[in-house]
Amino acid sequence: MLLNSREKPFSDQAYLFEPKIDGHRLILSKSGEETRLFTEHQNECTSQYPELWDVPIEGDVVLDGEVCYRDPESEQFNFELVMERLQITNKTKIQAFRNQSPVSYVVWDILVHKGRDLRQLSLMKRRSILESVLLPNDYFSVVNQIEERGEDLYESMVEKSMEGIVAKRKSSVYVSRRSHDWLAIMNYQYTDVYVAGYRKDEFGWLAHVKENGKMRPAGIIEQGVSPSHKKAFDAISKKLENGEDQNFVYLDPRIQVKVQFSSWTRHGMLRAPSFVDFIV
Repeated sequence: MLLNSREKPFSDQAYLFEPKIDGHRLILSKSGEETRLFTEHQNECTSQYPELWDVPIEGDVVLDGEVCYRDPESEQFNFELVMERLQITNKTKIQAFRNQSPVSYVVWDILVHKGRDLRQLSLMKRRSILESVLLPNDYFSVVNQIEERGEDLYESMVEKSMEGIVAKRKSSVYVSRRSHDWLAIMNYQYTDVYVAGYRKDEFGWLAHVKENGKMRPAGIIEQGVSPSHKKAFDAISKKLENGEDQNFVYLDPRIQVKVQFSSWTRHGMLRAPSFVDFIV
């Protein structure tokens, strides 16, 4: 079940609100003694997370949630570490990560339990079942939720520099598609960048930021650019070209734009930058 988006937080008695966890979506399936793990796009990742093989629930079960890593000192979620972990296939490296930086699974839904398909039950009933059968430990927990006060929770997430919140209609059944019953309200950040080039084969503007008086790369802007903005950019960029290679045309960084993004990576790159407007 996928989220639709909403720009501003709201409060409503018909909804439950929970923090948006910064990791990657994980469907867990336990059948007998076998546990299998799948990403949102149905790619199996069982071998990457051995700490999640021992599920603290009796009987067969299918769970939905987020695998994440939370730094024990800063208490901030580390999205990059989880993405790095997802790509590792070497068993020795996986075991080292498990010992030094174990992930955890934050569960927000239960779809099947002991052969019973629960997806047509309301979210409230599924939540009650989940809380009654899952025994939280160092690796498994149930996501925190509050009723009605979405704006209060959102403000708390902003103060903690977290991704945002998710609003879920209490009566919602679980459907395997995008639904307006589940809404993401993101805590976006904004910054100004310079466009220093563009891709040749597919759309993408090279974003640079000025740091200590020097320009440095900060990512590629791929989203949010309308046809009219692309047309305006093309008209100006021709006069600023200063070189090219196989993949990019480079520009004098004189075009400045505002972007929204979810966070800075540890390497100083913009995560998921989206164009907002030109700065003139």
